[in-house]
Amino acid sequence: MATAILMPNKKKIFITGANGLLGQKLVEQLAQKGEFEVIASGKGACRLTGSGYKYISLDITDPSQVNQVLGEIKPEIILHGAAITNVDVCELNQEACYEVNVKATEYLVEAGERCHSHFIYVSTDFIFSGETGPLDESAVPSPVNFYGQTKLEAEQYVMNHSTKWAIARTVLVYGIANDLSRSNIILWVKSSLEAGKEIQVVDDQYRTPTLAEDLATGCILIAERLAKGIFHISGSDFLTPFQMASMTAEYFSLNKDLIKRVDSSTFSQPAIRPLKTGFIIEKAQIELGFEPKTFREGIAILANQIILARS
Repeated sequence: MATAILMPNKKKIFITGANGLLGQKLVEQLAQKGEFEVIASGKGACRLTGSGYKYISLDITDPSQVNQVLGEIKPEIILHGAAITNVDVCELNQEACYEVNVKATEYLVEAGERCHSHFIYVSTDFIFSGETGPLDESAVPSPVNFYGQTKLEAEQYVMNHSTKWAIARTVLVYGIANDLSRSNIILWVKSSLEAGKEIQVVDDQYRTPTLAEDLATGCILIAERLAKGIFHISGSDFLTPFQMASMTAEYFSLNKDLIKRVDSSTFSQPAIRPLKTGFIIEKAQIELGFEPKTFREGIAILANQIILARS
């Protein structure tokens, strides 16, 4: 367990899902800034690196654990990023998905309410139907898969409580975890083309892909300002996966002819994907000062991280 001496005059921020991609970026950025006492939580052992935080193993689906831990810590801010985000896993394992994505959120909101915490909930573009995009914060949700249903239900629970709250919705988060355990479209395209493999990539789904570091920055901006309401936090480039793959191939000077353009009907998946989402981020830019990297800049950042991770 990595720990640091925490200063009593700083606000405490409690993070769920700290072992995940977003959680790692949040803890890293918060520790570097030094503005908060950072209490990171996750299921099982700590997989974080560095210092400047305290780690607590917590099962967020156990209300007694949640109440005990938050009752002892009494954080001023709860940043809830933990979730089952694999869309097909959620479709095939609905009970487990509901327990983590909805019930655990309820336990955390209720415990946070007793602590008078500011509650920040990380949500998704998959609460929308995919009929139109990009979308601003006033768009009407209508999920087309179970994952989206659970995230919307959790959003509504957060909004219907008296606790001070903010919701940070995001889109297609990509990045590199500390242990290189998680793939993403950039890594997949790079490794496939380097191996001379032909890949099929859809060109009828539209997203605003989000660098994990940018999502973490957006969430921290909300925390620093104790901002309230819904914020769309994503990249600004409105792209299809085929366009993302082509840009990746161009950056690494790989053979674009191996990338075959297909549509969503090519693949049979348990969960329906919304065709067109993506976000309009003007509110976050104006109210928070949020400025994400372009997708090309994101590719360059990941390319450097790959080199550092393998050195």
